[in-house]
Amino acid sequence: MNHQKIIVNYLKFAEKGLFILGLSFFSGIFSPESMGTILPEIFVSFIRFSLWGIFTFLIVLVWQDAIAIINRNKILFILSVLAYFSFIWSELPDYTLLNARDIWMMTTFALYFAIRFSFKEQIKIITYTLLIGMFMSFIFVYAFPGIGRHWVDHPGAWKGVYGHKNYLGSLMVLSSLAFLSLSKDSLLIYRWGGFALSLFFILLSTSRTSLVLCFLLLSIISFYKNFRWQGKVSVIFLDLTILFLGCISLLVFTYWVELITGLGRDPTITGRTIIWEVAFNRLMERPFLGYGRGAFWAPKSNYAFEATQAIGTGWVPPHGHNGFIDTALDIGLIGLLLFFICYFRTFAKALKFGYASNKPEEIWPLAYLIFLIINNITESCLLYQPNIYWVLFITIAFTLSNKSHYHTLGFQPPQSALLKQSQKKRKLITS
Repeated sequence: MNHQKIIVNYLKFAEKGLFILGLSFFSGIFSPESMGTILPEIFVSFIRFSLWGIFTFLIVLVWQDAIAIINRNKILFILSVLAYFSFIWSELPDYTLLNARDIWMMTTFALYFAIRFSFKEQIKIITYTLLIGMFMSFIFVYAFPGIGRHWVDHPGAWKGVYGHKNYLGSLMVLSSLAFLSLSKDSLLIYRWGGFALSLFFILLSTSRTSLVLCFLLLSIISFYKNFRWQGKVSVIFLDLTILFLGCISLLVFTYWVELITGLGRDPTITGRTIIWEVAFNRLMERPFLGYGRGAFWAPKSNYAFEATQAIGTGWVPPHGHNGFIDTALDIGLIGLLLFFICYFRTFAKALKFGYASNKPEEIWPLAYLIFLIINNITESCLLYQPNIYWVLFITIAFTLSNKSHYHTLGFQPPQSALLKQSQKKRKLITS
């Protein structure tokens, strides 16, 4: 009996280790801009194909649960299929087909993640992953400074094992949210220590956008916790207003110097508006299905070269620095519309879910969805390459519809709110 228990515990530990490896891979630590520069290419390929094969096999084992979740997320499944088969109309079909495996890998990973773990357990695994990333980043900054720091374009800024300072900053914003969303039974030193470390790395990344985004998100979460019980309709309008104002605030607070004076940086928001103008003009030529996933900004793409010429600095943009524009370029306005339908349906579920609970881990879906939409205003973190942001988005969508974890998502206030209401009624009756 003891041997069986040891084996079961070992398998659980190995399973969590597999998820940590997968999330680390999706976070980009094995990319050519990071650890991929010192690791043999065959090793990185082995990790990629191992994850692809293992999670495909695991989904086959739980195929009934997987089909049930897909059936409840038909539009998200159609969106994934559209991205996968976009090589059919892609401008660079071979490139798009080669990278179609990313869609399959992210989807199977997210499906199994949602089936196996509740939000409480998912958040723990996410914090373990990002904490390991922080320690590895610290080591690389000093042991491999050519990888861990910027030297030419952003002298002294930390990028750790994530390839760029902005990506490090963005992941640390995600890390701060994850640590704050840990359940109340988590160790306080782990929760607040991880949160403090996340803020420390944001500062070392010198990413102003990440710093502003972190401040905005913490303000939003604090505001939501204090005012979410005011009423169903008011909460809905409040959260939609927060989404809109959050997006505007990110641009204003991040680039306020440039917007007011035009000094210090490129007045076109470090070239982003030039890239967006080129992208918009080209999108109008193929508006419905786009250019195929990744084709527009692919290496040696004529469109990327056109954006380079427009910027005039010789820098070749790897993406459009806006997740919504890039999604439209990949799979057209049809794909972008499908994404927004999926997003707002998931947002509504997350809003109901967070409204019905005082547990921090159950506010995580709403916090993450707000982070995702605001973060994609200035970065491309949706369907761009294999990435942790898309994985977590579809994981949340799948988990919210996984009835084995959550049988109801009722729009009911917590017991404390009901108690207060009953006390008020008693006072009225007695008076």
